[in-house]
Amino acid sequence: MKVVVIDDDPTGSQTVHSCLLLLEWDKETLRRGLRHSSPLLFLLADTRALTPEAAAARNREIVRHLDEALAAEGLGRGDVLLVSRGDSTLRGHGVLEPATLQEAFGPFDATFHIPAFLEGGRTTRNGVHLLNGEPVHTTAFARDRIFGFSTSDLATWLEEKSGGLIRPAEVQRIYGRELDAAGGAGLPGLIDRLRSLKGNAPVVVDAEWQDQLDALAAAVRALRSEKRFLFRSAASLVKALADPGPPPLDGAGLVALRRRNGDGALLPGLVVVGSYVPLADQQLERLLQEPGCHGLELPVRRIARVLESGTPDLLLADLEREWLQQLRELLKGDATPVVYSSRGELGFASLQQRRHFSLQLAQVMARLAAVLASDLGYLISKGGTTTQTLLSKGLGLTAVQLEGQLLPGLSLVRPSEGRLTGLPILTFPGNLGSAATLRDAWQRMEAG
Repeated sequence: MKVVVIDDDPTGSQTVHSCLLLLEWDKETLRRGLRHSSPLLFLLADTRALTPEAAAARNREIVRHLDEALAAEGLGRGDVLLVSRGDSTLRGHGVLEPATLQEAFGPFDATFHIPAFLEGGRTTRNGVHLLNGEPVHTTAFARDRIFGFSTSDLATWLEEKSGGLIRPAEVQRIYGRELDAAGGAGLPGLIDRLRSLKGNAPVVVDAEWQDQLDALAAAVRALRSEKRFLFRSAASLVKALADPGPPPLDGAGLVALRRRNGDGALLPGLVVVGSYVPLADQQLERLLQEPGCHGLELPVRRIARVLESGTPDLLLADLEREWLQQLRELLKGDATPVVYSSRGELGFASLQQRRHFSLQLAQVMARLAAVLASDLGYLISKGGTTTQTLLSKGLGLTAVQLEGQLLPGLSLVRPSEGRLTGLPILTFPGNLGSAATLRDAWQRMEAG
C-alpha cells in the first residue's frame, strides 16, 4: 500500500526520507510517483497559501488525477492510504481539506485528526493540543491573521473551524492510555475500536510519543482490507504509517552533499528567509549576528508600492537587477548572502490581497535565487510559501528527492534531473526550532 500525502506546505516531509516530493500532479507525474520504490509519495500542494475555495479546488484536482494515475497503473483507491498533511500549530484549512477529500475521494469510515509533531514539541494529551507543554491557543501561532483560533481542545476546534457542522459530542477520542495498551497485548482492542467507526466519523487522537502513533498505524494496517480511513495530520503520523527505515545518510553525509566546483572547492551557499512569524524573526536576527553572513533586506513596503504602480513589471525588474548585482558581489567574497523580507506585516484590506502580496514577494525571492542557483553549493529556504515558490516557480522543478533531515524537522531535498541536479536545498518551516536553529543549520551546511 502506498501512503499518498497531500501536503498543504512544502515542509511536511519532516520525519521521513528516500521518497519523491512532487510539485506537479498531472496523471503522468503521479504515475511516476506511484512507481517509485518508496512506500511514500508526497504531493506538495501548497494549499495553505490559497483561499478556501482555491484550496478545495486544488484538492479535487489532485485526487481526480490520482484516480486516473491509479487506473493507468492497474490500481484502485483501496491501494492508497490518503493523508492530508497540515500544520502542527493548527494553521491551515484543517477542516475544509479533509471534507473536500471525503466528497471527492471517499467515502471514508473516519477522518482522524492528529496534529502532533513530536520532533517539534507538538503533542496532544486528553484531546488538547500542546506546544512545548503549553496549550497551542496561548501561543503566537493562534493569533495568525488568516488561520487564527481560540481553543486548544481539538473537538472544540473542529466545531469552530467547521462553523458548527462538527459538534464536540460527535467527535470520538482515542486517548494515550488506549494507545499505550495497544503497544502491548491491547492491539486487538484498538483494532475493534477502529473497526466500529463508520460514516466518516471525526476522531481526535492523542500522541505524546512515537510508540503511540506506531500502535495506531498497526491497527490501521490490520484493517486495510476492511476499512477506508482518511488522516489530517502533521508529520509524525506519516512516519508511523510508512516508516522507510533508517536513513542512508546521517548529518555528516547530508552536509557532504554540498556541491563543489571543477577544482574541488566548495561552492558558496545562499539563505532565503520569507517567513514572518516571531520565531523566524528571532532566528534571522541570530543568523545575521554571524560574521560569515551578510544580509540583503528586501523592503516590503517599497515592493508593495511598486506592485501598485502603473508599471510594476518594469520597476520590479530594475530593483531585482540591483539586488542581483549586490548578491553577486557578496558571493565573490567569503560571506553567505541572506536574502530576507523586511520584518513585520503590512496591513491589507482583505485576506485575498494579503495572500496575493505574499505570493508576489515569494516570487521575487524565487527569481533572485534561481538566477544564482547554478553557482551555488547549497540553498536554505525558510518559510512554506517561500520554499514552494522557489522550488516550483523559481527553479522550475516538477519533483525532488528527499534525502533526509539535517536537524529534526529540517528536510534536505535535491533535484534529480536538469541543470540543478544534486543541488542540496534545505527546506526550513517558519514555525520550527529555537532561536539558534537557523544559525545551526547554516553552520552545518557551511562545514560541508
